Amino acid sequence: MIAQPARIIRSFALAITMLGLASACSSTAVSWDAATPRVGMDSGAPAVGARAAAIAVDQVGVPYRYGGSTPGGFDCSGLVQYSYSQAGKRVPRTTGQLWSSTIAVQPNEMRVGDVLFFKVGGKMSHVGLYLGRQRFVHAPSSGRRVAVASLDSPFYKSAFMRAGRPQ
Repeated sequence: MIAQPARIIRSFALAITMLGLASACSSTAVSWDAATPRVGMDSGAPAVGARAAAIAVDQVGVPYRYGGSTPGGFDCSGLVQYSYSQAGKRVPRTTGQLWSSTIAVQPNEMRVGDVLFFKVGGKMSHVGLYLGRQRFVHAPSSGRRVAVASLDSPFYKSAFMRAGRPQ
């Protein structure tokens, strides 16, 4: 379920503020109510990755558009590229280029903002951004909208290939 847009914006304005305040802390945990998508804020999460993840979550509800990379519509890699660009970091546009340009990360070492790669239809063809707590944001497919999903769901658990960290 998607929270009201104003509530999402307020929650992520708070998240960005907390990220700034948490930079000097060794560990920070922030909780929102169950209706609000969560961006886990690990103490080791690089600021740019956390900013990219928060920007991506701000796009929840935007329609999927093949080849889209603007708030008018996103495909999966367009959402990743847009979010990182808005956070101040350039990353490649396609899933294949993202795969090649990121450093592989073990599942137990994933951080907020890491790029998640999925095999759909027998090939690596989908990406999302990790939010922490086994959740990620992505632009799923034609006819759908940017959404938050769980890595624990049977579909994504079996489709997950690896995480990659932009350098």
